[in-house]
Amino acid sequence: MGSTGQEFARHAFGAQFAEVQVDQDTSEVRVRRLLGVFAAGRVINPPAARSQLTGAMIMGLSMALLEHSTTDPSFGGHVERDLAAYHVAAHADVTTVDAHWIDGPDPHLNPMGSKGIGELGIVGTAAAAISNAMHHATGVRVRELPIRPESLIGR
Repeated sequence: MGSTGQEFARHAFGAQFAEVQVDQDTSEVRVRRLLGVFAAGRVINPPAARSQLTGAMIMGLSMALLEHSTTDPSFGGHVERDLAAYHVAAHADVTTVDAHWIDGPDPHLNPMGSKGIGELGIVGTAAAAISNAMHHATGVRVRELPIRPESLIGR
């Protein structure tokens, strides 16, 4: 509740955009650029916020294209038990990641005018930006993550 007795949004908001390149022969996907623009009230520590937001977008890239668990049919456990087997995004997986925010305190939420950004950039990057950029590049709409080359081949 704000001081006027009206309810206000407590959440931060963002919009993410991706530029992808898809190999026509192998369906290999490369993310060339990621851009995120966020509204999170007053940003108290800009360097930390930028790191948090760019890291979240890279996690979203990882979720969209790489992260996948396989269940062992004999024992029911996960086959990928460590980071050697479970693939996550690395520096070479994206060349440019940029995060910006609309700087403006939210006087209705708290005295600082700030909102939490936590992992704000993850879902918008994976489920919206990358999958929509792939649809735009290939004409194929994939609704399950991760988006794998076999999801694109033969469609």
